[in-house]
Amino acid sequence: ASSMFPIQGCSASWAQWSQAIRPPPSTRSGDLCRPSLGSARRKVVTDGYEMSLGEIASLYKSGELVIDPNYQRLFRWEESQKTRFVESLLLGIPVPPIFVFQRDSGVWELIDGLQRISTILQLMGELRLPDGGLYEPLVLSGTNLLPSLDGMKWSKLDQEDVNAFDTTQHLEIKRSRLRVEILRKESDEDAKFELFQRLNTGGSKLSEQEVRNSVLVMLNPGFYQWLQSLTEVPSFKQSVLLTPDQRSEQQHVEIALRFVAYRRCPYVRGLDVNEYLDSAARQLSNMPDEVRASEHELLDWTLSLLVNEVDAGVFKRWNGAQFSGKFLISGFDAIAYGVAVNRASIEAMDAGDRRQWLTGKVRNMWQDAYFQANSGQGVRGTTRLTNLLPFGAAYFAP
Repeated sequence: ASSMFPIQGCSASWAQWSQAIRPPPSTRSGDLCRPSLGSARRKVVTDGYEMSLGEIASLYKSGELVIDPNYQRLFRWEESQKTRFVESLLLGIPVPPIFVFQRDSGVWELIDGLQRISTILQLMGELRLPDGGLYEPLVLSGTNLLPSLDGMKWSKLDQEDVNAFDTTQHLEIKRSRLRVEILRKESDEDAKFELFQRLNTGGSKLSEQEVRNSVLVMLNPGFYQWLQSLTEVPSFKQSVLLTPDQRSEQQHVEIALRFVAYRRCPYVRGLDVNEYLDSAARQLSNMPDEVRASEHELLDWTLSLLVNEVDAGVFKRWNGAQFSGKFLISGFDAIAYGVAVNRASIEAMDAGDRRQWLTGKVRNMWQDAYFQANSGQGVRGTTRLTNLLPFGAAYFAP
């Protein structure tokens, strides 16, 4: 019944968002990382107004509001978080705005607010899977304030089902309002990517690489899928041994990106590591197919060499008897980069000599005083990259 719990309309007043978007760092070298003069300034044109959730759902169903399928794969709220969001609507708690980018066609592309909008669409049974099917409709659980939400859903399964919202409650949810901030098509194209990275506001904080993945999907889905393909190379899967949690946070994709970025977009001393990777990813996203093929082959050659001639645990610490412990990014940075940039010289070595030399170099590196000083806990990422990349290049030169 409609009196099962108190319901109020949800509305909030939000100041129109508008600010200058700063450009990515422009001190880059490398043939794919030359900034243009125009990147020194962005033009941002915004608009915004309040809309009901029913209107937003209608736009989604008609294709006038789109969620990129690859971007949608990052929808990872827990069931309890979805319930709490619906509870907030029912209690009249103000909801943060969502941000959309208006394409030339007039269609809105969701930039920020994925988890909130997807939750409502799933509740209504309208959320589409990346393959075109539909998610199972959301079934809520009870909360401290509204225990009667337990088992509630949008529609009845049959005439005897009492755990479903009635028409009054449907209308209350559909009429709940939130502000839609619109980045208009007149804006600089890069503004939406900067905007997403600044305004990711969901209840589950995304990792830096998850945010970066979302930006890459918006920039160039093909490049994002290519990065994913690097992580499926057998030698990569054998040597980049991450925990399930690390993989769920997309750290394997970040590692593949690092391998390419270190050589194509050389790191600039003192730059925040995530800002560096953000900028490199955006600039590398337009790599020609032949460059992608070359990078794919180089990654496979580098990691296959290390797995076959040293050990699959090559990026773990050598304790004098074996490689043990967890995957260490400092080891990957120094070893993979050092071997890749010295490929020609390493390939020119006699096969037997190469195996003995490479195995000894990798094992001894873990005891090297300079490497230890720049790779231990407490060493800032900026310091590690500044010092370990040149170290790796010199150390693995035959």
